[in-house]
Amino acid sequence: MASTPWHTWGKRLFTVAFLILIPVLLYMLARNLDWNEVRQSLLAYKPSTLVIGLLLALCSYLVFASYDLLARAYTGHQLPVRQVLPVAFVCYAFNLNFTTWVGGVALRYRLYGRLGLDNATITKILTLGLLTNWMGYMLLAGVVFASRQVKLPDSWAVGVTGLQLIGVVLLAVVAAYLLACGFAKRRTWSIRDHEITLPSLRLALCQVLLGASNWALMAALIHWLLPHELFYPSVLGVLLISCVAGVVAHIPAGLGVLEAVFLALLHGQLGQGTLIAALLGYRTLYYLIPLLLAVVTYLVLEKRARAMRQQGKATLRKT
Repeated sequence: MASTPWHTWGKRLFTVAFLILIPVLLYMLARNLDWNEVRQSLLAYKPSTLVIGLLLALCSYLVFASYDLLARAYTGHQLPVRQVLPVAFVCYAFNLNFTTWVGGVALRYRLYGRLGLDNATITKILTLGLLTNWMGYMLLAGVVFASRQVKLPDSWAVGVTGLQLIGVVLLAVVAAYLLACGFAKRRTWSIRDHEITLPSLRLALCQVLLGASNWALMAALIHWLLPHELFYPSVLGVLLISCVAGVVAHIPAGLGVLEAVFLALLHGQLGQGTLIAALLGYRTLYYLIPLLLAVVTYLVLEKRARAMRQQGKATLRKT
């Protein structure tokens, strides 16, 4: 029997540590938190503030869904925009609230497959979307980390200088990707029977800008719900760190991870109750409401697909 590589064991131990640490942190938070302050902070939000926050969230989802429009140009499939955007919205909403395997993979293959796309094309759509998201992330994180916009606690082993070096590396990766898309002579590789083709430089630039715009809108929503004296790049940096922690921990929607990282990095800059209230508002506006809209959209798509199948069977009977 082949032995498990040491890095696999390391990843598993790291994940287990996160799964143990997050409930402990949440318990400590719930025990020490002034819930009256949280309630007062939530009640203090004006309806106009929440409406603008929801608009920011929906703009972010529109940008998210536009990843699949880039993939449409990349793959050359002919599905109309009016079909692509609802599918992309549903997939990303389920992806954010559950896991990539539910929204990013399973739903995408199901919905696009019903629209007539083959598995190879759907795989390219999925791959380009992931690449768009993380290239945008690396651009923003590189700029924020390299410019020392995030103040880390002294107890963190990475340190400000370490985070700055990580930022420089991330910017180098983005630059290397753009250079490869623009000037590489070899454009296609085959990996495990899957063909990977570099996009054009123009499409790659659109990827980076769209991905960065989405992350910036997510941070803008949190910043909008927090006291405005907080520096936006700092909020953006904390969000970027918390999202990586959520991915590592494999916890759907980063539940608990987001709160723990924000509390750790913004401790002392504002009250815990005010911060938790803003994050609860963020989860409602960015996760729960879009998920409800996505469920309704999904049911409409399923009903439409069922009607199309029945119409197709009726046509076959007539012929």
